[in-house]
Amino acid sequence: MFPQDPRHDQILLLTTFLLIGVMSRDWSLRLDLSLVILISTLGTQIIGSILSQSAKINWRSALITSLSLILLLRANHYTTMAIAGCLGISSKFLLRLKEKHIFNPANFGIVSALVLTPDAWVSPGQWGADSWYLMLFLSTGMMIVQKVGRRDTCLSFLLVYSGLIIGRNLWLGWGWDVIEHQLSNGSLLLFAFFMISDPRSTPKAGISRIIWGVSLGVVSFSLQTIWFIPTGLFWSLFILSPVTILLDWFWSAPEFQWQKS
Repeated sequence: MFPQDPRHDQILLLTTFLLIGVMSRDWSLRLDLSLVILISTLGTQIIGSILSQSAKINWRSALITSLSLILLLRANHYTTMAIAGCLGISSKFLLRLKEKHIFNPANFGIVSALVLTPDAWVSPGQWGADSWYLMLFLSTGMMIVQKVGRRDTCLSFLLVYSGLIIGRNLWLGWGWDVIEHQLSNGSLLLFAFFMISDPRSTPKAGISRIIWGVSLGVVSFSLQTIWFIPTGLFWSLFILSPVTILLDWFWSAPEFQWQKS
């Protein structure tokens, strides 16, 4: 693919997933709402770059955020999508520590839309449970996290979260078909491979990333199964994102650079 910058691979794969969803899952995506997301993210990125006197406009990050929002977020009104796009990108400029983003932009946009509007929702079952989707996400996702050096984060989260889900279902006496349905979830895998693996908002050191991934798995599981919050994945990332600052303080490591990944 594009070895010089993994963000090009992310853009290509997210676009492919979007096209697969539209063509094979018969998603009823509204083009006008998708355009609102695209315009709001790119527009906010341009304004933020100008105000911060940045030498370059990071269009790749804005495009990745917009594609993630189009894939995961659903709403009926323009304002909801604009809120998600604008606040998601704004968090990169306003909520940061030196070069580190405290929050993943797409996740911040999703949570902002859920909190500030009654119109937003996330559809975790939109991918269905077909095994070939699972293989597609796993193979391409592992390639991405390997390139950005965040395989430890992704695997620690998936192992803990999947282990807790399997253990709970077996304890309740449910069959493997239920377990397969819960884990063969495209939204879960998008979250694991493209959201919590963001090198700008994850801990720098390897041990920190493993601790953080395990914590994400435990909190996500708890929010979904104890408090019955269907969007527990996104809330767990939102809640635990500031913890990365503390982990970076305990275990120092070099700052991630896209071109050197």
